[in-house]
Amino acid sequence: MRFYTEKQLQARIEAAMAPLLEKIAELEQKIARLEKNSSNSSKPPSSDIVKPPKVTVTRKKGKRRKGAQPGHPRHERAPFTEEEIDRQVTYEREDLDPKEWEPLDEWEVVQQIELKESPVEIIEHRARQYRHRRTQVLLCAPLPDEVRAAGLVGPRLSAYIAFLKGACHMSYTTIQTLLADVFGVHLSTGQLAKITTCKVSAALAEPYEQLRAALPQEPQLGIDETGHKDDGKAQWTWCFRARSFILFLISASRGSEVLQQVLGTAFAGVINCDYFSAYRKFMKDSSAIMQFCLAHLIRDVKFLAEQNDKVTRNWAERMLKDFEELFRLIHRREQLPEARFQTKLERCRDKLVRQFKSAPDRSGVRDLRQRFKLHAKQFFTFVTTPGIEPTNNLTEQAIRYIVIDRKVTQGTRGHNGQRWSERIWTVLSSCRLQHRSAFQFIFEAVHAFLRGQQTPSLLPQAP
Repeated sequence: MRFYTEKQLQARIEAAMAPLLEKIAELEQKIARLEKNSSNSSKPPSSDIVKPPKVTVTRKKGKRRKGAQPGHPRHERAPFTEEEIDRQVTYEREDLDPKEWEPLDEWEVVQQIELKESPVEIIEHRARQYRHRRTQVLLCAPLPDEVRAAGLVGPRLSAYIAFLKGACHMSYTTIQTLLADVFGVHLSTGQLAKITTCKVSAALAEPYEQLRAALPQEPQLGIDETGHKDDGKAQWTWCFRARSFILFLISASRGSEVLQQVLGTAFAGVINCDYFSAYRKFMKDSSAIMQFCLAHLIRDVKFLAEQNDKVTRNWAERMLKDFEELFRLIHRREQLPEARFQTKLERCRDKLVRQFKSAPDRSGVRDLRQRFKLHAKQFFTFVTTPGIEPTNNLTEQAIRYIVIDRKVTQGTRGHNGQRWSERIWTVLSSCRLQHRSAFQFIFEAVHAFLRGQQTPSLLPQAP
């Protein structure tokens, strides 16, 4: 039997435990990755649907009733004006003695919106033919160009079908069923696809290109991107949010070359974005100024605050308190004199930068420390540049509509579908931002396109 000294025994135990401790660390990292969600990382909220975080919510039962609460103002829609009313129906009492009952010029009014029995109008355009009496040559009266260009479906119904497809996320089969059951109009799904991806898409091409040409001149842009499949192939939808419009672009690339193609290397505005490598490369290759999203950074810090390592957790919790102080100050901006607000803002920034640069040398923290070593200035551009938001939340809100549409409609298949999608998404989002009727804009664009006239613009009009 072999005997070991205490030191030898300790060395053998440590040698045996080393691979076990390494395995435990590896498993802890895997568990940490699995616990990532949209609240503690840069993962999209849609990823929570696949494996939602386990949250137990305990609601206190009270006596609060459903609906409007006491003390809250009542919200009622304004009645229709006389100009908006198409028809009036008057009811009177014929059984009352006029000697006893005086009719008043006052009414109990019930305003009602109703769908017409047949809201569509079927028009037959007929051009008479003529035969030359001597030569027997046939001649036809000219049909208007817009009638020939529109074909079977007129401009307003074309705009309506496009609105159902783009704004309401409806499939061609669902639109086909709606038109047949409600309107008595029977169209094939192939015809519906031609209306949207050919006719309406062509009508929206000019307004879309106008916005794209205007992007390089914008002083500030929020940019984000989301991946999807096109007929099984990977594609990326880019979102460019300007002050008064939003533009979407579908590309096979997620790289900085897309930014160079759209904005050009001479672009000198501010880009609000996340810390993705494409934006950092574009920053080096252009004159752009970056504002990296603080919301993404805070989510990464939240993830570290949930780790088992005490040193990492304590540092992350301190950072979260400092971020809370920063955003509490931002929300109080209107209550403070401008000079005092700016001084406090710079103080909060300097404190956060110091905390990041002196972060503990721990796994997971090193990456954040390196970010601030390289780009501390770009995380706080909003401090020295008025009008810049510290987060990219507005752009993420705009692109969320696209994610929903992609999940409902299963995305696109081919070049025509991509062009239709990026144009209709751009029109819908820009009209919403400008408080315009998207349907009316689509109709006016289709109507002008069929007549060979200039289509309406989504660019802000000069005062």
